Amino acid sequence: MKRKPPSPVSVRSGKIEFLRTNSSAWEARDLYRTVLALSWPRFGLVALGVYVGLNLLFASLYLLGDGCIAEMPPGSFSSAFFYSVQTLSTVGFGHLYPATFYGDIVTTAEIVIGMFFTAVVTGLIFVRFSRPVARVLFSEKIVIRKFDGKPSLQLRVANLQRQPMVEAEFRLMLIRKEQLPEEGDVRRFYDLKLEYDRLTLFPSALTIRHPIDESSPLFGATPEILEQWAARFFTSIVCIDTVIPASVQSQHDYTWRDVHFDHRFVEIYTERADGRMEVDYGRVHEIEPDPFR
Repeated sequence: MKRKPPSPVSVRSGKIEFLRTNSSAWEARDLYRTVLALSWPRFGLVALGVYVGLNLLFASLYLLGDGCIAEMPPGSFSSAFFYSVQTLSTVGFGHLYPATFYGDIVTTAEIVIGMFFTAVVTGLIFVRFSRPVARVLFSEKIVIRKFDGKPSLQLRVANLQRQPMVEAEFRLMLIRKEQLPEEGDVRRFYDLKLEYDRLTLFPSALTIRHPIDESSPLFGATPEILEQWAARFFTSIVCIDTVIPASVQSQHDYTWRDVHFDHRFVEIYTERADGRMEVDYGRVHEIEPDPFR
């Protein structure tokens, strides 16, 4: 009998989804990473689902024991379920208790599983709370405009943390499709040199720029050329959270459709009379036609 091939494994990288076929087998540690990657609402639903499922399983086992729990009304699933809740949490109010050897075995097994379940969930919650996260906002668009007398590709990033981050490192990469006589269509990766790729302090919002000169892979690019290339841009920020302290990383990707020529980002900085700088995060994504194009 022909063995059915394993289902493809979905791996997302920004807006791109890869389906891995014939990849390595699933390992138990993958479950740990998958649970940690869940959003908080999904994590809560998974934990609640496992908790309810365990109680439903043991409630059924208690009913199969026919009188294995003293003082439990015969055939009462609700009583069996709530006795399971008490046992799984090791609370044990004492009104119901095992009356047979079968009841002792099932109750003991549930207590052991309950202790492991509590330890695992507590550990997962601690890791999720203690794990440093780079709360960085990336602009939804990229602009290409004249800056300092020459074309420049620009995107905007903003630190959403209430504290500044330090030792920030920025990277920007272009991926484009090219035709090679020997290979046909291939994907080429280009690191785009930035005006500055490191900042000692990253307190609020700033614009990342790539000067488009003769050495740039974007030299002479137009909207039509970017579409022909099926161009994609990947940007990454690595910095140090000063509260934890620990290195944190965030990334974002763009397609050629997100690139706007002859536009600029609107001004979001305003200096107050007391010397403080006001930054309007509500306009981080906004662009406008470049009046100097």
